[in-house]
Amino acid sequence: MAQYGKTSYWDERYTKDPEPFDWYQRYSGLSELLNKYVKKDDTILMAGAGNSRLSEDMYEDGYQTITNIDISRVVVDQMIDRYKDKAALTYQQMNVCSLEFPDESFDAVTAKGTMDAILCGEGSTANVAKMCQEVSRVLKAHGVFFIVSYGVPDNRLQYLENEDYSWTVSVHTVPKPTVSATAVPDTKDANSVHYIYVCQKGGTADEG
Repeated sequence: MAQYGKTSYWDERYTKDPEPFDWYQRYSGLSELLNKYVKKDDTILMAGAGNSRLSEDMYEDGYQTITNIDISRVVVDQMIDRYKDKAALTYQQMNVCSLEFPDESFDAVTAKGTMDAILCGEGSTANVAKMCQEVSRVLKAHGVFFIVSYGVPDNRLQYLENEDYSWTVSVHTVPKPTVSATAVPDTKDANSVHYIYVCQKGGTADEG
């Protein structure tokens, strides 16, 4: 797992396998919650975008402005080339723990698997705190940080429910995609769901 925290791992992975890959969930599994918390005309930052189709699928569904960042220069160059005809999807090489955007730049920040990858690396606790501080800084008032994770609330909430950010955090679950169409996911089983943490800046909790 430790390799997921290293830039060199991602550069090598994307060089070897440039085909689109979605960790955890495709847009179809997240669209209901995304549409609830993120408006189509919001300015969105996709943190740790990789070569996921999530931004493309959101764009096709009407989301108009999505800035994508990733720590891997390799994948950023690939995605700039792939989406050169879609002006609404921009890609930049950047570390989510040290964002180069002005304060209050975005209505929403989405991170699918990014927090989990950071937690695999060295200095993980400090780096997750840096990520949260930076996301809080670039979010507008009442902005939303939308996190997709395999981590259970007992672990992940300690990083998010921090008075430094004053976020209102609501926790949702979505069933893991199943290979078999007949399989009925058990949402009580931590291994059969992914967790969505919705951190609202200056908002109110809406438990789901």
